[in-house]
Amino acid sequence: MSKLVIVGTVAFDAIETPFGKTDKILGGAGTYIALAAEKFGVDNAIVSVVGNDFPEEYTNILKDRNVNLEGLEVVQDGKTFFWSGRYHNDMNTRDTLDTQLNVLADFQPKVPANYQDAEIVMLGNLHPLVQLEVINQMKSPKLIVLDTMNFWMDNALEELKQVIAKVDVVTINDEEARQLSGEYSLVKAARKIQEMGPSYVVIKKGEHGALLFHKDEMFFAPALPLEEVFDPTGAGDTFAGGFSGYLAKTEDYSFKNMKNAIIYGSNLASFCVEKFGTERMLSLTDEEIEKRLNVFKSLTQFKIDLN
Repeated sequence: MSKLVIVGTVAFDAIETPFGKTDKILGGAGTYIALAAEKFGVDNAIVSVVGNDFPEEYTNILKDRNVNLEGLEVVQDGKTFFWSGRYHNDMNTRDTLDTQLNVLADFQPKVPANYQDAEIVMLGNLHPLVQLEVINQMKSPKLIVLDTMNFWMDNALEELKQVIAKVDVVTINDEEARQLSGEYSLVKAARKIQEMGPSYVVIKKGEHGALLFHKDEMFFAPALPLEEVFDPTGAGDTFAGGFSGYLAKTEDYSFKNMKNAIIYGSNLASFCVEKFGTERMLSLTDEEIEKRLNVFKSLTQFKIDLN
């Protein structure tokens, strides 16, 4: 089984949706990625930073799930990254109410020595220069996965392009794919992004599923139609964690196996949105995961006579 290095925020979130609101709760891209990846029993480590206001209760949640925290720096006189947002009634759009970088502003990532030989690196949403620094500390990873967003396209495009040139897989949503490529067609957009460096491009379409591109091959995975979406926060990160966690477990980085990874990521993301924050991921059982995988399977299987 491969080692997995996870880079991303470990943070506080305050969330408001049509179903209610929270005060500060556990959040951050690195947190969601790790909680999804650990479902596969992989040896994973978070590289991130928090302040001394980060409660031991939250640290123990990660430790209890065998997430290695040697790369989680604690700044004794600092405050943890904080994000607050409000979702609109359609649950697809949101307004950022407050962002406090705090200790993240001066973060210099340090990959633990015993994880610098990890086979897979999952670069969660962070400044591209932080992602580059992590790549430079790795010895010879077999697969580097990058999750990014339009904020970095607007504010650090040249640095982002440097990262994209060094990774194997890019995961972004459809709007971001169009912005990064300058193409409206997602097929053309994926081709343009592949020309920047990565062999694989995953384009997430939220409630409409996800697309996987590799050379001239293409795969579409549906999203599970849900009766209610309670809180979309972290769904994309959970998808990335499921995707990278499955690949770390199977050690198969072929296009065929990436199809499976897409389904596993989508499956876990469908649970994440059912409760506020990380609550659903923390209560999720293997039996529930298996049962819903069968639902995903039934969504995509059919027989047709082509004669």
